[in-house]
Amino acid sequence: MLVHSRTGKWAAWALFLVLFLPLFALPLLVVVAASFATNWSGALPSGPTAEHYASALRGESFQALTTSLVTAVTASLLALLLGSWAALAAASLKEPARKAVDALFMLPVAVPSVVVGLAVLVAFSQPPILLNGTRWIVILAHTVLVTAFAHRSVSAAIRRLDPVYEQAAASLGAPPRYVLWRVRLPLLLPSLNAAAGLCFALSMGELSATMMLYPPDWLPLPVLVFTATDRGSLFTGSAVAVVLMAATLLVLLAVSRVRTKASFR
Repeated sequence: MLVHSRTGKWAAWALFLVLFLPLFALPLLVVVAASFATNWSGALPSGPTAEHYASALRGESFQALTTSLVTAVTASLLALLLGSWAALAAASLKEPARKAVDALFMLPVAVPSVVVGLAVLVAFSQPPILLNGTRWIVILAHTVLVTAFAHRSVSAAIRRLDPVYEQAAASLGAPPRYVLWRVRLPLLLPSLNAAAGLCFALSMGELSATMMLYPPDWLPLPVLVFTATDRGSLFTGSAVAVVLMAATLLVLLAVSRVRTKASFR
């Protein structure tokens, strides 16, 4: 920590707990408590049951979880590929051109996600590229929304790279493609893993654009949480939300393990 005195450390931890518990931990604990309840008329829930989780892990809910995982993994990989390629290409440009590329990729996060959803819907509801009513329009919208974070993460990592490694490889006769694959990309691996985890988490929780685009046979889990709570099924919706959080955290934990090994390397 940046605070070195014992009193300062205790004050920093106390401030952290005061802010963290009511703003972050308590709402999540309420959702977890509601997922096990059948009634909540007092200060605490009552009628503990695991039936909500049994419903959340089968049928439509399980299919929605699979849909969210497939969408998030596909969109994250596409965003990582496009964002990394653009960041590597922009690194060799002059400052005005590089800023223009950065602004172009940050545009989808500078506007509300519902605007991005509407733009994708209008753009791909007519020939020659007709994606409306298919799963691909949802995956495309998620890719557009999360590519900015992949691009920004990799761009920041490229600016921090020490060029001496690439210069040493080039001085030994390594061609540019060898320098890219064996020197630059391994050095960027921790940032690539971090960007992949961020893109996955954002895609798993995306709702606004998805509500405008999803077809009946491609229902992501956040939409199911919204529809369940909108119908008044708060306890079932809470269980589905906990399943969504758990699935996201498990994938992020796996990504963090890869990132740790990459950082050690």
